[in-house]
Amino acid sequence: MFRFLFFISSLFLQDLRTEHLDSPLGIDVEAPRFTWKVKGGEQTHFQIWVSTDSLKWSYTSGKKQEGFPLFAYDGPQLKPRTKYYWKVQVWTKEGLTAVSSAAQFETGIMKEWKGHWISDSRDIDLKPAPYFRHKFTVKKPIKQARAYIAVGGLYELSLNGQRIGDHFLDPLYTRFDRRVLYVTHDVTSALQRGENAIGVLLGNGWYNHQSTAVWYFDKAPWRNRPTFCLDLYIQYTDGTEERVSSGRNWKTALSPTIFNSIYTAEHYDARLEISGWDSADFDDKDWKNAIPRSAPAGKIVSQSVRPIRKTLEIKPVRIIQLNDSIRVVDFGRNISGVTGIKVKGAEGTEVRLRHAERLYENGRTDISNIDAHYRPTDDTDPFQTDIFILSGKGEEYFCPKFNYKGFQYVEIQCKEPIKILDIKAYFVHSDVPVKGKVNSSDELLNKIWQATNASYLSNFVGYPTDCPQREKNGWTGDAHIASETGLFNFDGITVYEKWLADHRDEQQANGVLPSIIPTGGWGYEWGNGPDWTSTIAIIPWNLYMYYGDKRPLEENYDALKRYVGYLLENYPSGLTDWGLGDWIPVKSRSPVELTSTAYYYTDVLILSKMAGVLGNKEDEKFYADKADYIKNTFNQKYFIPEKAIYGSGLQTELAVPLYWGLVPKEYKQQVADNLAIRVKSDGLDVGLLGTKAILQALSDGGHGEVAYALASRKTYPSWGWWIMNGATTLFENWPIDAKSDISMNHIMFGEIGAWYYKALGGIRPESAGFQKILVKPFIPRELERFSVELESPLGKIVSGWEGRNYTLEIPDGVEAELHVPKEFVGGSKVLKLKAGRHTFKVEP
Repeated sequence: MFRFLFFISSLFLQDLRTEHLDSPLGIDVEAPRFTWKVKGGEQTHFQIWVSTDSLKWSYTSGKKQEGFPLFAYDGPQLKPRTKYYWKVQVWTKEGLTAVSSAAQFETGIMKEWKGHWISDSRDIDLKPAPYFRHKFTVKKPIKQARAYIAVGGLYELSLNGQRIGDHFLDPLYTRFDRRVLYVTHDVTSALQRGENAIGVLLGNGWYNHQSTAVWYFDKAPWRNRPTFCLDLYIQYTDGTEERVSSGRNWKTALSPTIFNSIYTAEHYDARLEISGWDSADFDDKDWKNAIPRSAPAGKIVSQSVRPIRKTLEIKPVRIIQLNDSIRVVDFGRNISGVTGIKVKGAEGTEVRLRHAERLYENGRTDISNIDAHYRPTDDTDPFQTDIFILSGKGEEYFCPKFNYKGFQYVEIQCKEPIKILDIKAYFVHSDVPVKGKVNSSDELLNKIWQATNASYLSNFVGYPTDCPQREKNGWTGDAHIASETGLFNFDGITVYEKWLADHRDEQQANGVLPSIIPTGGWGYEWGNGPDWTSTIAIIPWNLYMYYGDKRPLEENYDALKRYVGYLLENYPSGLTDWGLGDWIPVKSRSPVELTSTAYYYTDVLILSKMAGVLGNKEDEKFYADKADYIKNTFNQKYFIPEKAIYGSGLQTELAVPLYWGLVPKEYKQQVADNLAIRVKSDGLDVGLLGTKAILQALSDGGHGEVAYALASRKTYPSWGWWIMNGATTLFENWPIDAKSDISMNHIMFGEIGAWYYKALGGIRPESAGFQKILVKPFIPRELERFSVELESPLGKIVSGWEGRNYTLEIPDGVEAELHVPKEFVGGSKVLKLKAGRHTFKVEP
């Protein structure tokens, strides 16, 4: 019956996900979330079924009256290491119904670990990475097998000489002494009847940071020699089960990876390779036994996150031979990642691969813009320089396993003659699906959008970072500034949720957060005012609005409440000068108190909104009143009504209050007008916090042409100026020849990527999950063609124009309020629109 209805109605269900992932392995949340998409009708009711048998459903949610396609499981407690199936039936307002095919997920090991934590040594300064191996016998036909591995550090897992999985830099970086992640692998196809061998190679990662830099990660309280715990469960076709676990009977030896640092580079000596070390027939009699260790943390949870992968292979655009011993490879674009090189040469030949973002005039790589915070104690760990020592046994290949870098150029240094057979770069980042698309007749706008996305991905490597070379730190300010750019363009919720858990791990008892997360202790004393650590408010709220999912609010409400409590107790006047301020401005510096108080207000207001969503009416009113008090105090201090300006009328001083809603309603237009006048007079003159606000403040204030002129500007200072000077990513500083703060792959000025959607396309969520959207497109006179596409939780939204035709596509279940621009035939008006494709004519 359901198939018949499905066929004749064209109603169908797709993109069934559990915990925002496709058929995930190893989840361990008590109430996993189910999401789906409805095509061909507007959902009014749904029903969920869950079972361990796809033909016999043991749990049903009952028929729910709800139009949004999200449900949190509320049935019997899920069992560990169990495959579950689920399906959804949907009813629509058109009187149709359809049932999805069965999706699946598998629970993880949860808390039922049997293996021992083991290591090879307790020496944190020992440099070579350790191998571990264990031999076992499989005597019966296998139905399925799963390996669960938790690690302090990084790892690669292999079975019978076969590397398992395609993840890179697993597990993700956390506050290791408070929470460690484990990963689940399906290893069924890697096992064989008879003798088998399992192998593990451990890397340092952020767990055992041996390189020295200004953030003191080498002094982190969790630092130790890498360690792991593993349980391998084998289910046989006869219904029995066998477990293979890590323990003191595992054997260990040092590997040819003679040094690895997540921060600097990796060194590999091919002369030390141990052929077949992870195969069953290898003789490990000379290897020593592993050492049992305590777990790094008491909390070991599943890594239910989009993994880091090598997502793109990039070939050189040119290779320059500078002399007999130096070649420089140009990959044509700036990325986060690694290089793989295939060479031939004599035994003992040392090949160095130095990675850089720019070149000196003589053609050699220049790393002076990215090594400023490195504090080496000797010359054995050169910055961003891999070292490959050849075995002399024919063609040899090297690619780092436990490191990534930020670069466009690679300088190959070798004093001995070698033959380079191949070299490639690999773009490394969290493999988050693309969700949005921008297309324009202005090629400069396209390139800025592409550069913004490249910088965003380069700084989304298991957590949001500032840059992939000089720091690799989870700077909070950079992350919340760029969060909407990320959420319009990519499906990043799982990475953000993981990072918010890092926030909760790092939060002090008094509510204070550090400026970089995770941290080994640095950042509680500098740069962690509300202008930066508003991540704990802004990102959960953005996730709720963009995904329609309350879980980020529920999980972070108490943390935000403690943080706001600290602010209210320590800054009862309603003003705070705690913060970094408008970081790296063009020339003018706005008062730190102005910008930090704006974020103070924003945090308190978001907390009130969260309380409302979660049904806490008392908190909702309490924090709304506090937000009003901060707003009034702010305006009393900084607003000059007779001039309709804040402070001295700098661009950031005007844009930030406009963007964050601090301007009294009756003065908004005048303040926006004054901002436009200032921009026309001075060009762009903002730093990080001003950049977040200025384009949207202008657009919302009726000055779209001024905003567009800034966004499409080709002269200094501007995003276009970077592109005109060859940038493929966003820079850290407006001048391209700045003497400091000049990383060439930074995301902090990346709000322009969201502005394309919010201002030109005009799309903004008015209610959670885009169930209601506000559409206020702006069509610049010079822009012949432009469109944005966004895959919302309810389907694809499209807004754009070509020539005199504007089109808005609204998916089922979405209501749109279109503010028709005055340039449209028929003039300005507001229309309430339902699902469908709507077209309008633009005046010639």
